Amino acid sequence: MNIKIVQENWVYSKKVKDHFFHPRNLADDSFDDSEYNGVGTVGSPACGDVMKIWLKIDPKTDKILDCKWQTFGCASAIASTSMLSTMVNGMKVDNALKIKPQDILDKLGGLPPRKVHCSVLGDKALREAINNYRDG
Repeated sequence: MNIKIVQENWVYSKKVKDHFFHPRNLADDSFDDSEYNGVGTVGSPACGDVMKIWLKIDPKTDKILDCKWQTFGCASAIASTSMLSTMVNGMKVDNALKIKPQDILDKLGGLPPRKVHCSVLGDKALREAINNYRDG
């Protein structure tokens, strides 16, 4: 079945569109989380978006070697998590903790005001994954 998506009234930036239609670092069906040492989940299926982030962190260097994710939600949630994953890959954990929701918004070229909470969810999932790693 071919599905044609009409994009004539797309209210998002080109970067949001790109990360929504071509998400980076997505944990697909073949994803094996056994080598990942930090995981964070935020959101609620009852009220909308749910984000889960897996981090592979090198304990010797405290560097994020890989970030995978799954998001169940709208285009803003998917694009925000995709962008966040590209931002933290290769970053030291302490630097990743300095990322704020506004940084994600800036990299995406903004989101509609009613969708800003999506970047906050990504930030919270990242922090939860880092806390999970540190709690070991």
